[in-house]
Amino acid sequence: MEVTFLGTACMVPTKERNVQGIFLSYKNEGILIDCGEGTQRQMNLAGINRHKVTTILVTHWHGDHVGGIIGLLQTISNKDELPKIEIYGPKETKKRVQHLLDSVVFDSSNLDLKVFELDPKGVETFKEKRDYYIQCSPMNHTTPCIAYSFVEKDIRKINMAKAKKLGLEEGPEMGKIQTGKSITINGKKISPEDISVIKKGRKITFIFDTLPNENSFDLAKDSDLLVTEAVYLSNMKENSEKYKHMTTEDAGLIANKANVKKLIITHFSQRYKTTDELEEEIKTYFANSSCAFDFMKVKI
Repeated sequence: MEVTFLGTACMVPTKERNVQGIFLSYKNEGILIDCGEGTQRQMNLAGINRHKVTTILVTHWHGDHVGGIIGLLQTISNKDELPKIEIYGPKETKKRVQHLLDSVVFDSSNLDLKVFELDPKGVETFKEKRDYYIQCSPMNHTTPCIAYSFVEKDIRKINMAKAKKLGLEEGPEMGKIQTGKSITINGKKISPEDISVIKKGRKITFIFDTLPNENSFDLAKDSDLLVTEAVYLSNMKENSEKYKHMTTEDAGLIANKANVKKLIITHFSQRYKTTDELEEEIKTYFANSSCAFDFMKVKI
């Protein structure tokens, strides 16, 4: 599982920072969290094949978060095979994606595109596969906004040496242990705990463009990695409340209250030419934290 930061700027890009875009790679899945203008070029520079994108999670429809979607879709569709893409976002996402498709000359029949609208009331699971599920929750911004958590499912790891000593081989009985059921071999009961341990799944939460709220604490709870905006230093509280963006202090509050292991802040105002002050301040609020930078890669 790897996270690549494709853009770490707020509304206005700078020489060093593109606008919002994060790529999460997990097995055969490629998930984009937002797709600001220039995201596909950033993917080129980061060495990420654009055809690996399977899902786009839109937090909200401000331009710095979605301006690159139509260009990316057109590029991906230029392929012999019919690419499959799912887009999830808040209310009106279907209408807005259609507006994007209508705004350019684009044969969308070259793309297997499915668009879903989310209207969560709290923390809700909206997509589930064998190895993982994705949750969402509403945030407190100037327009409908959603935060997301990618959660890997727990797996049971069997100690094959112990299993073989007890006469257990690969097959249906091993499958029962894998699902947490006890079995009987040669008259002896074997419980899952006798030959296996649970490997806890990893969790990553992405929170952008919001003020801290109960949903943000609940969604981020026990995350291995929390990626959240920190548009301002803590002395910009008035701007933070006016535009409904977070400060470093707000980001630290969520990380502490949600008991996360690691915090990375991003989505910085263009007023900060470097992230030195932001980096120094965020560590006073949450020790295991750092500032993201464009093309930063983090393995979980």
